[in-house]
Amino acid sequence: MRRRFSPGRIALTLWAYASFFFLVAPMLVIVPLSFTDANYLTFPSPGYSFRWYEKFFTDGAWIDATLLSLRIGLMATAASLFLGTALALAIVREKVPGAALMQKAFTAPMIVPVIVYSVGIYYLFAGWRFTGNATAIAAAHTILALPYVVIIVTAGLREFDSTQELAAYGLGAGRWATITRIVLPQIAPSMLSAALFAFITSFDDLVVALFLSGFQPTLPQKMFENIKIDVDPTISAVSVLQIAFIVLIGIMVLFWNRRVP
Repeated sequence: MRRRFSPGRIALTLWAYASFFFLVAPMLVIVPLSFTDANYLTFPSPGYSFRWYEKFFTDGAWIDATLLSLRIGLMATAASLFLGTALALAIVREKVPGAALMQKAFTAPMIVPVIVYSVGIYYLFAGWRFTGNATAIAAAHTILALPYVVIIVTAGLREFDSTQELAAYGLGAGRWATITRIVLPQIAPSMLSAALFAFITSFDDLVVALFLSGFQPTLPQKMFENIKIDVDPTISAVSVLQIAFIVLIGIMVLFWNRRVP
């Protein structure tokens, strides 16, 4: 009891809450800005309306950018989840030579500055004439999202009881049947969490898209252009919708993981 209410523990708790509030406070300001009826960003707002949300949903440019980001995000998530899960299985279960070095190599995109990576991937794809389309951006995003998938799925595999695999082998199951019917269902929560991180990484990227996109911008690009050319409260409405969308997906993944035994 004394340890629970010690001054150091109370100070640490207060510091944690203060840090959390400091990080979340900008988001709290964006919400009222998105409902302003003014023609420019102003806080506090002179009045409130849904005009900027209406502008987003009725503007074809914003909708096209959103759909493009969703399509790229789903493509990158599917590719990184497939490759990352296969790599995690090779590292943990197959115990391939140099597995530790391989795992560190695939986490390199988390360390390399994104601008350096963007320049490198641009020159590589430009040499192949593979720029200006959604597939190129999705491929680049796959590499960025791969470390999150490898790390999370690897952790899930190491917590999974491998004796269940041995039992499946003993009952006559093959390697593929054991992976698809025993291993993958057991690590489904880890895979869902990895997919969430991969999607957020792709959906929120701006720098790579600036180098590889064509005439049609992604949603982060459209937001960036809006800030540079015509700053109006639409950017706040889009930001609120983006945050709400990501939070909703996170809640769905959380509840799904709790349902999985």
